[in-house]
Amino acid sequence: MHILSLILWVPFFGALLIALLPATQLRLIRGLALFHAGLTLALSWGLLVPFDRTTATIQFVEQVIWSSTIGVSYALGVDGLSLPMVLLATLLSVVALLASHRVMTGVKGYHVWLLILEFAMLGVFMARDWSLFFMFWELTLIPLFFLIDLWGGEKRHIASLNFVLYTMGGSIFILIALIVIYRLTPTQSFSMAAIAEAAVSLPRQEQIWLLLAFLIGFGVKIPIFPLHGWLPLAHVEAPSPVSILLSGVLLKMGAYGLLRVAVILPEATLSLQPLLVGIALVSIVYGGLLAWRQSDLKAMIAYSSVSHMGVVLLGISTLNETGLMGAVLQMTAHGLIAGSLFLLIGLLYERTHSREVADYGALIRVTPRFTLFITLALLAGMGMPGLAGFVAELHVLIGGFQQWGWLMLLASLGVLISAAYAMRTIGGLFAGPPRPELADLPDLQPRELLAVIPLAAGLLILGIMPAPLITLISATVVEFFNNIGL
Repeated sequence: MHILSLILWVPFFGALLIALLPATQLRLIRGLALFHAGLTLALSWGLLVPFDRTTATIQFVEQVIWSSTIGVSYALGVDGLSLPMVLLATLLSVVALLASHRVMTGVKGYHVWLLILEFAMLGVFMARDWSLFFMFWELTLIPLFFLIDLWGGEKRHIASLNFVLYTMGGSIFILIALIVIYRLTPTQSFSMAAIAEAAVSLPRQEQIWLLLAFLIGFGVKIPIFPLHGWLPLAHVEAPSPVSILLSGVLLKMGAYGLLRVAVILPEATLSLQPLLVGIALVSIVYGGLLAWRQSDLKAMIAYSSVSHMGVVLLGISTLNETGLMGAVLQMTAHGLIAGSLFLLIGLLYERTHSREVADYGALIRVTPRFTLFITLALLAGMGMPGLAGFVAELHVLIGGFQQWGWLMLLASLGVLISAAYAMRTIGGLFAGPPRPELADLPDLQPRELLAVIPLAAGLLILGIMPAPLITLISATVVEFFNNIGL
């Protein structure tokens, strides 16, 4: 079996194997889930060795024709844009499973759905056929619906339904746009190469309508303002391990899809550039203000994701190499930041059953390890130099200034707002008088440290030595820039 297929199908077969086990074999179920996710992680990171960083060509290509009549195929491949997302997805899947040790009800079903979710996420980033991409895109809805609806909080039913309706509503626009382009392909094929060839030749007005449809579809998942309504409730009600994947990976799927279509609709991308930057700036400031107003820690992180993904959209809207580079860097950095925050807040909630900042104080005295890691994640989120968030936001702001000049002061305002709620959270959690009821609060345990240390290391390494990641993605970014035609 080819390497990408092996990486893709290992989680699926892990889920199938667990589904055949008795529900009473809890240790075996947890062990098998972690084994298959860990194997997928090792295989995916092994791609870094043979991956050619000097070319934007799709690598490790696999293709099997499913139907020559309608032009559908099982086609996989990765480039400098998709490979970092694959690595991020496999890492956060392992982290989510490590953080799931306190799930005590429906353990078998929970782990089956989590592995199927990983399978679907990897399929989105590896697919080189738009029909296959759409299949995996829609497949992510099924495990996420059950994971939120069955293992979520008090309002889990509303949260899961909102998530599905919002995403399916957006998917309709994606499907319609793809079918329109498909009808114009000479070979009647859904392959990304054929679709790109057909889309580029379309008149400007038709490209604009198609890009608007894609923007709605992918914008729901990013999410952009005003299509973000599903996000806060879904994050708050979802189990924390699921929130790790939802914010760390699922949001990146929307940005990934938008990047892919922006390249194949260059005239529309140039025409809608002012719209893209406007939505990005509103998302950055609006999401930051809403995060600043929250007292619930998970709600704060959820709204901050709207702001941080607005930075990604801002990088895309610059349409220059620096900004596009920043967008991909921000996708990776935010995945690590959001994953860390949801992991740590979830562990804290399991211990105290409270997410209100006002219920804490002086935690540094009883949980120094927890204090260290969550402070690191919050500082990375506000763009502290030396951490991953700074490198990404700096690229985006420089690219934005090159394109839009002093308009980037609005983006800088968003950075200041993120600093405000990050520092307020740090002060609320760790400053002030000690609370007697928290005197015996246990600090991070070895299993929990095993989950959080790789994320913290990623934040530090990408902040201090971003060159390897930049080298990994630069060839693809340059090709994107050249294809847009600026």
